[in-house]
Amino acid sequence: MATMYTARQPRVGSAGGFGCGSRVPGASLPGERMGTRKKVHAFVRVKPTDDFAHEMIRYGDDKRSIDIHLKKDIRRGVVNNQQTDWSFKLDGVLHDASQDLVYETVAKDVVSQALDGYNGTIMCYGQTGAGKTYTMMGATENYKHRGILPRALQQVFRMIEERPTHAITVRVSYLEIYNESLFDLLSTLPYVGPSVTPMTIVENPQGVFIKGLSVHLTSQEEDAFSLLFEGETNRIIASHTMNKNSSRSHCIFTIYLEAHSRTLSEEKYITSKINLVDLAGSERLGKSGSEGQVLKEATYINKSLSFLEQAIIALGDQKRDHIPFRQCKLTHALKDSLGGNCNMVLVTNIYGEAAQLEETLSSLRFASRMKLVTTEPAINEKYDAERMVKNLEKELALLKQELAIHDSLTNRTFVTYDPMDEIQIAEINSQVRRYLEGTLDEIDIISLRQIKEVFNQFRVVLSQQEQEVESTLRRKYTLIDRNDFAAISAIQKAGLVDVDGHLVGEPEGQNFGLGVAPFSTKPGKKAKSKKTFKEPLRPDTPPSKPVAFEEFKNEQGSEINRIFKENKSILNERRKRASETTQHINAIKREIDVTKEALNFQKSLREKQGKYENKGLMIIDEEEFLLILKLKDLKKQYRSEYQDLRDLRAEIQYCQHLVDQCRHRLLMEFDIWYNESFVIPEDMQMALKPGGSIRPGMVPVNRIVSLGEDDQDKFSQLQQRVLPEGPDSISFYNAKVKIEQKHNYLKTMMGLQQAHRK
Repeated sequence: MATMYTARQPRVGSAGGFGCGSRVPGASLPGERMGTRKKVHAFVRVKPTDDFAHEMIRYGDDKRSIDIHLKKDIRRGVVNNQQTDWSFKLDGVLHDASQDLVYETVAKDVVSQALDGYNGTIMCYGQTGAGKTYTMMGATENYKHRGILPRALQQVFRMIEERPTHAITVRVSYLEIYNESLFDLLSTLPYVGPSVTPMTIVENPQGVFIKGLSVHLTSQEEDAFSLLFEGETNRIIASHTMNKNSSRSHCIFTIYLEAHSRTLSEEKYITSKINLVDLAGSERLGKSGSEGQVLKEATYINKSLSFLEQAIIALGDQKRDHIPFRQCKLTHALKDSLGGNCNMVLVTNIYGEAAQLEETLSSLRFASRMKLVTTEPAINEKYDAERMVKNLEKELALLKQELAIHDSLTNRTFVTYDPMDEIQIAEINSQVRRYLEGTLDEIDIISLRQIKEVFNQFRVVLSQQEQEVESTLRRKYTLIDRNDFAAISAIQKAGLVDVDGHLVGEPEGQNFGLGVAPFSTKPGKKAKSKKTFKEPLRPDTPPSKPVAFEEFKNEQGSEINRIFKENKSILNERRKRASETTQHINAIKREIDVTKEALNFQKSLREKQGKYENKGLMIIDEEEFLLILKLKDLKKQYRSEYQDLRDLRAEIQYCQHLVDQCRHRLLMEFDIWYNESFVIPEDMQMALKPGGSIRPGMVPVNRIVSLGEDDQDKFSQLQQRVLPEGPDSISFYNAKVKIEQKHNYLKTMMGLQQAHRK
C-alpha cells in the first residue's frame, strides 16, 4: 500500500524568533508589518542520466508528484510486509529542465518580493553529486549555464534600474560552515584580511546575524559577480567516487537590500535579505569510499544535515513548542529562514538511477517534511530616528513661520498649514513651467510653504533642462574637460582637433558617429566629395575603433551608410507622423467626451421639460439633433484616424527592422575591414588583396593573428562570440576575467618567491 506524504494545516504559532528556538505565537519582531502564514515551497530536480529507472520512478501528469516503486525482496520469505510504494506531493518536479526554467519556477518570485521588503531563502538539498552546486551556481565558464545565484544578482540590479523612485543599496556576504566552524569566504580581499577572533552567531530582537562576517557594498552588477567568483575560489572541495568536485562545506551567500523612497517620507525605509544556501551533500560512506580527512568532513556533513532534519520535523509538528535550532551552526545560522519571517523555497536534487534509490527516498522524505513547515513573511519597515527628529524640527520651525505670516496678514484666511501633497506640488511645477514659457504672467503667493515649493520647483526645472542639454550634447559629441591637458594633447596628436581646440571634420548629426574626421582629412582642408578608396599606409599602431569607423563610413562603407541614413530618415518621418496622428486622435477623443456631456445635458433637460411625440416618434430640438450629428461625425473621424495610426505603426515596425539590418550589416562589414586592415599580420595582406587567393572576410581572425595572445585578447574574442547572443552577459564575463587574472598573478608571484628562495 502506497504511503502519501501531504502537508498538515498550518499552526497558529511560529518557531524561529527569540529564546532557545521558540517564538511567541502570533508575535512579530520590531519593525515588521504583520504578514500571512504560507507554506514552504518544495521542488525536486532530477539529475539527467542515460540509466534512468523508468520502472521505479514515475512522475504525475501535473508534474507536481513523484511515485517510487521498489520490488519486494524475495529473500525475506513468504510473509513479507516490506513497503514497496511511496507517493510524494510537491510544488513541482523539474526533469530535464534548463537553468532558465529552474530559475523562473523556483527563484524569480522570491527575488522580486525581496525588493518589496520580504526576506527570502532558497536552499539546495540532496545527495552528494546530485547537482546542488550546479543548480545554485551553475557552470561559471558558460553564461547560459549560470545557476540561481548569478541570475538572482542580475535580477536584483535589473529591478533596481526599473525603480528610479527608490535609492536601493545592495550589500553581500559569503559564509562557509566547514566542520562546524564558520569561515568568511571573502576574507581574502586585501581590504578585509583574516579575522583575529573567531566568528560567532549572535541573536538580537532583529534576528540572527554572524558577528565577524564581512559585508560588502556593491553598486554595480559586475562588482557583485567579482565578489561571488572570489568566494567560489575559496570554497573547500574534495574528490571521491560519487563526485569529483564535492563541496565539503555548507555555503550561504546573502544579498542585503535597503530601499529608501526618493518621493515619500525620508525617515521610513525597508530592508530585506536573500539567503542562497548551497548545502553539502549527504554521503553513504560505503558508496563514497571516503577516507582520512574526507571521511572526517563527511561525518560533520551528515551530522549537521541530521540536525537540520530534526529541526524541520519539529517545525512541522503542531504539538512541539521547542525547536532545536542550536544543535549545530547550520540550523542556528538559518533560524530566521526556517519557519520565520521569510519566503522559503527548497530545491531537492536527486538521482534518477536505481542504484541511488534509497538516498533518493531519503531526500524526498526531507522535501515532504519541509512542506509541513509554514512561514510568516512580512515587510521589514524601519525608521531612521535621527532623520525623523531633524524632519520634525524643520517642520516645527516652518509652521511657526507660517503662523507668523498668518497673524500679520489677517485678510488671508485661506492659508493652509498642512504639508503639500503630490497634486499641489505638480500644480506648482506646472505654474513654474508656464511662467518660464511666458504663458503665465505671475504666480499668486498664498503661503510661505508655497513660496519655498515654488523656488524648489524652479531648481527642479533648471536641473531637468541642464540634464536634457547635456544628454543632447553627449549624443552628438564626445565631451572633454578643457582642463584635462593630457586628453587634449592626445586628441590633437590623433588629428581630431586643431591647435585652437576646434573639432576637425563635420559631425554626423543624426547618425551614431562621434563627430570626428577620417584619416584622409587634414586640419584646414576640405574633404573632397568624390570618394576614392586609395590603400592607406598601415600605421604602426592600430587606430581607435571610433576614428576608424568614421573613415570606413566615408569610404569603404559609404554605400551601406547612405542606405542606413535613408532608412533612418524614413523611420523618423513615420514616427513624426504617428506622433501627430496620436495627438489628433487624442484631440478628437476629448471633443467626443465634450460632445457626449453636452448631449447628455440636452437629454436631461428634455426629460425634465417632458417628452414630445408625434405618431410614435420622439421629437427633439435642433441643438440636440446637431449634437447627435456631430458625435456621429467625430466617431467616424476617430475610427479613420485610428486605422491610419495602426497602418503607421506597422510601417514603423518594418522600417525599424530595415534600420536594424543596415546597422548590423554596417558594423559587421566594419569589423571585417578593421581586422583585415590593422589586425592581420602584414605578411598575410598580399593574399587578401584583389586577385589574391583569399577573399575578404573568409579568414577567421583568430586563425591568423599571433598565437601569443594574453587573457584580455581571449576575453575580447569571447565577447565578440558570446555577447550578440546574450548582451546581458558582459558583467558576468568581466567579473570572471578579473578574478582569473588576479589569481594567475598571485600564482605567478608565489612561484617567483619560491624560485627566489631556492
